[in-house]
Amino acid sequence: MATQEELTTQATAEIEAAKPMYAQVNNERREFTAAEYDQAIIDLANSKWDTQQFGYVQARQEAYGSVQDQLDMQYWDSVNSTTLWADHIAKVKSDNPKPA
Repeated sequence: MATQEELTTQATAEIEAAKPMYAQVNNERREFTAAEYDQAIIDLANSKWDTQQFGYVQARQEAYGSVQDQLDMQYWDSVNSTTLWADHIAKVKSDNPKPA
């Protein structure tokens, strides 16, 4: 797992590679100021940090499926004496682990 400093270094490299970047102000296109480049680096590093720390939450939510589908799995597990739902949940959690 990357540190905040490592992610800032990555973000800096990405912003540098993307230069020149432009802003639209009063219907005029102009290149970012130094302060805007600095803020872009901060914003990108923070975004990378959030994805690293909390990206698993969204990935799990998408992989779990709907509540209706899960309830259906539970119903059929009870009828057929299977563990499809528990197996599904365990797989989603193992495929999308919480960061340490």
